[in-house]
Amino acid sequence: MDLVHVTGHRGGTETYVREVLPRLAAHGAELVGLLNRELAADPPAWLPDRTVPLPVSGTNRVAWAAAVNTLVPAAARRVGADALWCPANFGPVLSPVPVVLTVHDLLPLRHPELVAGGARAVQLLVRTAVRGARHVIADSRATAADLTELLGVPADRVTVVPLAGPPPVPVPPPPPAGAPFLLSTGNRLPHKNYEVLLRALALLPPGGRPRLVVPGSDGPDPLRPLVDELGLTADVELLGWVNAVELDALYRGATAYVAPTRFEGFGLPVLEAMARGCPVVCSDIPVLREVGGAAAVYVDTTAARGRARARAAGRGRPRAGGPVRVGPHRGRHRHRAGARRQGLSRAVSPPGAGRRPGPGAADARPPADRPPPWCARRPAR
Repeated sequence: MDLVHVTGHRGGTETYVREVLPRLAAHGAELVGLLNRELAADPPAWLPDRTVPLPVSGTNRVAWAAAVNTLVPAAARRVGADALWCPANFGPVLSPVPVVLTVHDLLPLRHPELVAGGARAVQLLVRTAVRGARHVIADSRATAADLTELLGVPADRVTVVPLAGPPPVPVPPPPPAGAPFLLSTGNRLPHKNYEVLLRALALLPPGGRPRLVVPGSDGPDPLRPLVDELGLTADVELLGWVNAVELDALYRGATAYVAPTRFEGFGLPVLEAMARGCPVVCSDIPVLREVGGAAAVYVDTTAARGRARARAAGRGRPRAGGPVRVGPHRGRHRHRAGARRQGLSRAVSPPGAGRRPGPGAADARPPADRPPPWCARRPAR
């Protein structure tokens, strides 16, 4: 498994790896982790028992991209791997070992204008990775549809395995002290759409604004200048990077979780918030309807005034004492780890052998209020 990208500060892709690895091992998969220097020097508890350090830094994106095409496939061959799993969108163009690639989203191809620093290099890396993979795992039916539409990937080369966020901590930490607040999480890339959220908040009268808490930045927060410019210093708290326990407390303490994003491959924070009883207000985009079903409130985030109305409505939303519905993708890690193991097995099978057709573009986006077929609830035990 390619873990060269893992640094501890890459959000959703690392949550994905951290949650899946132990459950894959529980399904009987023999795992070997290919590590960057930083990960090898300070290995976390969730790593597989067998690891191979590589002479590359995970904090250098150029070095990571180069290693994926050179050091990683060579190491997979040396350890005698049956398959090489690349879980973070990028994989080798050529590999002596069959490659399974997880594609979380195709933002650089679907919305290149939202990719900071230009999309061409990332587009090339994604295209070549998909071309070189024996099999592709997609987080959502929306991403599977993009793979078919934008890259021409045949449906039988794609397996859709929805994400499952980390389970709530066994003993809930106390919620953060202070006035009621709205929570919004994520990196500061343009597609997260924080500018619209902040400008909408600024449209509300100063005395009637809800408090907004936004963790997720690693280092100086690029949102700070806009917060100060809009006069929101007293209303917006930029927390920086938080650990899993702190994030759990924020979800549990928030009046509502707000996701103004313009594009996602899945929308894991929506699922995490719902699993902790936090109501969700999010962008009305197909993939979030796929995740949240009828349990979220959807708003048009293309207009700041519409967002301001949603924020005002959110202040009166009940927080405790009533039932909270959970969307169709409430996490079931063991079931999904099994599905990923099946995807890995397909990679080492002869082409076309034993594969079930994956979702095509025509059926990739289910009706908003109907859970997709893989989310049918199991009978109670």
